[in-house]
Amino acid sequence: MPFRQRCLITLENIGEEEHHLYYQINYQLTDIPENAAYFHAAFRRTNPVPFKDIHTLIDGIEGEGHYVGTAMCVGLNGNSGWWGEGEFKFFIDEDSEYPTICGTGLEDYFLGAFNWETDKGYTTYCTPNAGLYSYQAPDGLYNIQPRFSLYRWHIKDPIRFKKGLTVTVQDLGWKKYGTKQFEEDISSRRYLPRQDDFATVSYWYQTLPTATFKPLPDRDDLAIY
Repeated sequence: MPFRQRCLITLENIGEEEHHLYYQINYQLTDIPENAAYFHAAFRRTNPVPFKDIHTLIDGIEGEGHYVGTAMCVGLNGNSGWWGEGEFKFFIDEDSEYPTICGTGLEDYFLGAFNWETDKGYTTYCTPNAGLYSYQAPDGLYNIQPRFSLYRWHIKDPIRFKKGLTVTVQDLGWKKYGTKQFEEDISSRRYLPRQDDFATVSYWYQTLPTATFKPLPDRDDLAIY
């Protein structure tokens, strides 16, 4: 996280209980190249994603830089079945209706495949560049929302932009997924618009000045039910 004049790090407790904090900060004072970009991160949550709509990871970026990663939490609302078909879209520079980069599905973006499924259910994994590192199964009574935590780092494949960047993802699954008809008849396969709980943190580097960030959600808007 390069800085030229100063660096300020803060942590806010928005809960009702006091907590103890231990931390370590490592830094080096050195010359920074004139063309060095600044590190940025932004949190966004859409709960629920509106029907047939999208979750916007980041928009309003202006300047030159490169996108380097996504951390995502998904809580499944309502519909059962498969949920990971939404496309990640990167609208770069002058893109409007169509993005420069359009992915093949949420599971593919996080370098997974086949629903992360084994004979024992969902499989978690952690690699240097991507992972599904947490899966919380419903207990069938009160805690009925399955939840997933995922990450993808664009270290070897940074997404570069010259003027601006917007990143979105659809919230889609399959209708009739897992049925014999689905497996045998391709015409029966239809996307299922879902209304899940999507929360993301986007990471990127860019030149200054930085566009104004949206305010962070308050305690109620961050709650998980």
